[in-house]
Amino acid sequence: MSVVRAESDVSNPFLSRREIVCSFANMSGRLGKMKATEMVTEELGLGGKLVIPILLKNQVGRTDVKGTFYVYDDEDLARKHINPSIMTRFDKARKAAEGASE
Repeated sequence: MSVVRAESDVSNPFLSRREIVCSFANMSGRLGKMKATEMVTEELGLGGKLVIPILLKNQVGRTDVKGTFYVYDDEDLARKHINPSIMTRFDKARKAAEGASE
């Protein structure tokens, strides 16, 4: 059984993005945004697209984590739509992950 389960996968044609809500089983306290992004990208086959983690929320009394992700085809469009503070944190985390993998 997979750790990642897509609960909602909605296409938003007005904003040209997909909005995905996933549940991560037994990952409370062990899941960061970049790790969650990698897991969603692998599980849903989103290679080559920009997957941005918007929210990770632990469920009270359970070990599950619920995450909201936006999937864009174009990075410039994502920068126009998403709050600049979220994009700044995303860029910083992405650079740190790339530096660690080299």
